[in-house]
Amino acid sequence: MNTLFSDVLVVGGGMGGVAAALAAAREGRHVILTEEYEWLGGQLTSQAVPPDEHTWIEQFGATASYRSLRDGIRNYYRQWYPLTAAARRETALNPGAGLVSRICSEPRVAVAVIEALLAPHISSGRLRVIRGARPVAATTDGDQVESIEFEDAAGHRTVVSASFVLDATELGDVLPLAGVEHVTGFESRAETGEPSAPEQAEPENQQAFSWCFVIDHVDGDHTIAKPADYDEWRARQPDFWGAPMISLTGPHPRTLEIFTRTFTPTISGDPLAMLADQRAGGGDEELWTFRRILAKGLFEPGSFDSDLVLVNWPMIDYLDGTLTGPDANAHREAAKRQSLAMFYWLQTEAPRPDGGRGWPGLRLRGDVTGTADGFAMAPYIRESRRIRAEYTVVEQDLSIDIRGNADPARYPDTVGVGMYRIDLHPTTGGDNYLDVASVPYEIPLGAMIPVRVDNLLPAGKNLGTTHITNGAFRLHPVEWNVGEVAGTLAAFCMDRSVTPRDVRADTDLLHEFQNHLTQHGVELHWPDVTGY
Repeated sequence: MNTLFSDVLVVGGGMGGVAAALAAAREGRHVILTEEYEWLGGQLTSQAVPPDEHTWIEQFGATASYRSLRDGIRNYYRQWYPLTAAARRETALNPGAGLVSRICSEPRVAVAVIEALLAPHISSGRLRVIRGARPVAATTDGDQVESIEFEDAAGHRTVVSASFVLDATELGDVLPLAGVEHVTGFESRAETGEPSAPEQAEPENQQAFSWCFVIDHVDGDHTIAKPADYDEWRARQPDFWGAPMISLTGPHPRTLEIFTRTFTPTISGDPLAMLADQRAGGGDEELWTFRRILAKGLFEPGSFDSDLVLVNWPMIDYLDGTLTGPDANAHREAAKRQSLAMFYWLQTEAPRPDGGRGWPGLRLRGDVTGTADGFAMAPYIRESRRIRAEYTVVEQDLSIDIRGNADPARYPDTVGVGMYRIDLHPTTGGDNYLDVASVPYEIPLGAMIPVRVDNLLPAGKNLGTTHITNGAFRLHPVEWNVGEVAGTLAAFCMDRSVTPRDVRADTDLLHEFQNHLTQHGVELHWPDVTGY
């Protein structure tokens, strides 16, 4: 068994993990970053989902390093892709002209930019990246996590010891291994006081996850063989769905009214006229443009035969079980079969404007997602295990209706900012969408400090939120902000021989840390503007 040592161990190479590794290495600390999959970037890459962001992301509301990532993606297209002159002049270039984000792009491009951001730290020897590593065990001593044991696909084991352990896994996998107090699913109303919470806790009632895939549409018949269990998936109809789930009909995420979306692979229009604005709506009325990640109209004629579109739609939300229980592998495979059934339906049954059925020209683009089977490398995770924290963000902190105003949610121990509606997808417990209009918020340091353990920090979706407020914290820029703070805080504490708990409790230390974050481009407050 191989044994390694480092100042900081970052477990999980998603958005938060990459940001944490960058921050700790920037502070001069030696870092080991582990990741289960080949690609770093999590939601943005191995899960293939373009960033869900707030309306003002181009002006404010994100860290400087997150902006470097976004700028890098745009510059990659400008340098290497045959953009039209008009597209090249577009300051806020949206390569996919998708309506879910102002920077929809291919996962491979984000991978390239992330690797470039990490490259100087790898070359300096401060950062070591270990791929194909899954955490399987932990050793602890009282309130300290001493080491994490990893296993690769061949069964080889590696133990990593570190002064600080940052859990940046998509599901908070280190928390149960290290005995860190945590929760899953719904907390009870008695515990949180949240009006949208159930009377009793429901730990296995979690947001659906999805196995996404990328498609294009070209000439010819590319229809796949009918999946063996297609008829079973085709017949599924949750009580609240209003139609078979494998269709274009279902509940509206905000109003819950049953409506029918459109899906038109031949749709045309000026991609430069598309503007993602989450205030106006989710943008998913037309599914071809909803999460489009490459718009061929932005490139020189003949460069691409088709747009590229990510399928991360309500119809592939998997409702039959969670990834935090004993049957996780079975649920993972079932979710992929559900997505394959959706793809076959699009090829064979989806309504066309000419009155016909099916789009046989659709293809799975595994070359875009880096896989042989055409799907994303990893399932798209919306909800993680969450630490029991010194402070837990609750619905009352964010809900405009409860607060009675739309002023930002402020905390004296702020370490960043975020903004998104409380947007919960249907759950494994049979709940419909939950949508709550929410205020911009600050990220409290207390939500990143476990109630007991001293040297473990959350670096992703596993900070101290509830099932409900996780819906506003689970997005790309917030996960990056949390990870960046975790990496910076670990180094800050090591430099001063203090704990994260000390930093929050000591006013002088807290202000010093907040100033340090500000100097590195972490925004701590929302600007004084109107129109939220």
